Amino acid sequence: MISFDAYRAQWFGNIRADVLAGLVVALALIPEAIAFSIIAGVDPKVGLYASFSIAVLTAFVGGRPGMISAATAATAVLMVTLVKDHGLQYLLAATVLTGVIQIAMGLLKLGFVMRYVSKSVMTGFVNALAILIFMAQLPELDPRAVNWLTYVLVAASLGIIYLFPHVTKAIPSPLVTILILTALAMHFGWDVRTVGDMGELPDTLPVFLIPDVPLTLETLWIILPYSLAIAVVGLLESLMTQNLVDDLTDTKSDRNQECIGQGIANTATGFIGGMAGCAMIGQSMINVKSGGRGRLSAFTAGAVLLVLVVFLGDWVAQIPMPALVAIMIMVSIGTFSWSSIRNLTVHPRSSSIVMVATVVAVVWTHNLAIGVLVGVLLSGIFFAGKIAQLFKVSSTISKDGRVRTYIVEGQLFYGSVEDFMDAFDFREALDRVVIDVSRAHIWDISSVQALDMAVLKFRRDGAEVEIIGLNEASGTIVDRLATHDKPGAMAKLMAH
Repeated sequence: MISFDAYRAQWFGNIRADVLAGLVVALALIPEAIAFSIIAGVDPKVGLYASFSIAVLTAFVGGRPGMISAATAATAVLMVTLVKDHGLQYLLAATVLTGVIQIAMGLLKLGFVMRYVSKSVMTGFVNALAILIFMAQLPELDPRAVNWLTYVLVAASLGIIYLFPHVTKAIPSPLVTILILTALAMHFGWDVRTVGDMGELPDTLPVFLIPDVPLTLETLWIILPYSLAIAVVGLLESLMTQNLVDDLTDTKSDRNQECIGQGIANTATGFIGGMAGCAMIGQSMINVKSGGRGRLSAFTAGAVLLVLVVFLGDWVAQIPMPALVAIMIMVSIGTFSWSSIRNLTVHPRSSSIVMVATVVAVVWTHNLAIGVLVGVLLSGIFFAGKIAQLFKVSSTISKDGRVRTYIVEGQLFYGSVEDFMDAFDFREALDRVVIDVSRAHIWDISSVQALDMAVLKFRRDGAEVEIIGLNEASGTIVDRLATHDKPGAMAKLMAH
């Protein structure tokens, strides 16, 4: 549990930088929240209210200071069918249930699963997101939809973003970019797409409401599959982003608290007319690169977002999209791990394959969960293969040729049982067989069944079999699962 002093430091230890970074994030959140609302098939205000609510609430109850959470594409794509078939009210109910599921996952301390995500998967995840962030800007650069001035302004914005820090780092260069381009576009009346072209901004504050759905089991069965999928995908992206921000800031944060914080935010968001969301790697990168480190940055981003769209909507609508496109391109470039390309020829081939497969799966499906699952599965397969290669069985024979001792070394599990069985000569005429596992560890039911089979096959041919050297953990699983000393074991082998 975090101490009060540490929590206060997370709020007020970096005030100036957090506030300025939050301003930049708030401006960049607006077009994305509108775009994600369009993806989900709902009114823009649903995504904007969600981004305000989730950012502010996770600032208070989340486990990772400085990380930005809001409405996201990863969760929006999972809502399309529900909205289309049942409408907005069912989406709001699903959002509430999503939050409840995430709170339960946090209380069950399921955040530990992130320790099984390898560095290669993390690198692939980051690279894929960088590519997706860049691809998301392409519609704003389509020559059939924009004029030549758009390209000039994007180039000028990138110039300001990368050159202004050489003048001063007191003000984040993305914020300077937005202010300069907005002022110039309004003064000269340039014909470029603006935030206002993305959709109508809300003009009222959100109000508390209870989703208007029947409180029946039928409703639960309708929303549960969507809520479960959104909860899992949302936490996956949040925890991956949390790991990334941890690495960038050289700090540790509480994964289980982040699960609970995301759940509380989503639950509350469903009651003010917002859609479910999660951590945003793009906005989190903007925040960190702009100097945001504390909870105040996320709070500022959410609070300023609401003020901007509700009270200053006419001004916000004038922000040129080229400025925001340039900021997201900066995020894309800064997020991509360029060293990973060079390391493809240096790192082990299995690690490179996992990284590339994760990138391809995420970019191909636009689904972070599928990409990470592919990477984790490949990592597991390669790891099992490596461990299996470290396994071996040797043997010695007594001087009279009647007793053979098999010495098992390494990890006996589903990936090594075939080599284990191949090491035995069941046709050899022996009085006694000793299987020494003092230098081995027995892991799973596959290995216990293989041990059973070896013992029973030797006994079938009249040999006495003794297993020696079981460590405590191996002995426990063998005692619980093995059948070679139980009645009827031999009959089952003969029948097989």
